Amino acid sequence: MSIEQTLIQRSNNQCELCGATDDLRIYQVLPNDGSAEQSMYICGTCENQIENLQTLDADHWRCLNDSMWSTTPAVQVMSYRLLQALGNQELLDMMYLESDVKAWADSVEISANSTDDEGVTVHRDSNGTILKEGDTVTLIKDLDVKGAGFTAKRGTIVKNIHLTDDAKFIEGKINGTQIVLVAAYMKKSL
Repeated sequence: MSIEQTLIQRSNNQCELCGATDDLRIYQVLPNDGSAEQSMYICGTCENQIENLQTLDADHWRCLNDSMWSTTPAVQVMSYRLLQALGNQELLDMMYLESDVKAWADSVEISANSTDDEGVTVHRDSNGTILKEGDTVTLIKDLDVKGAGFTAKRGTIVKNIHLTDDAKFIEGKINGTQIVLVAAYMKKSL
């Protein structure tokens, strides 16, 4: 049986990431030995997003809520890498990978470009939503605030955030203390 036939059978002729049934093709998860075990069957939309990470559409990747639980290592690896690129720490914290699969996932680092076309740093919350100066965010998990002697609880609202030069971090006040927070542990409030 060819690799494509194996992938069609394994995927039930659907994209292994989003479930689409049109425009399907083989995608090799790097590093790859050319086997079906290290490949996926995905749609053109997913492939285009993976190949152009700076244009990641967080709404499209809500499908990772399901595909991250796949029993297929190649799908697990790509789901893990995409969640990292999106900065979705909440789902990454829930995900479990066997040690060999985790090593494979970590062997190639993919990340969305943290700057826009004009070179301005882009900050994203846990869902991939772009954060702006002065936004209000909500913590998605309890965070120990080192040096301040308290734990910022999940659900805490942080108003009027300040953006830093590093896309991974924002600044905000919790309990009257100005602290640096990891953007991936925040969710933008509407």
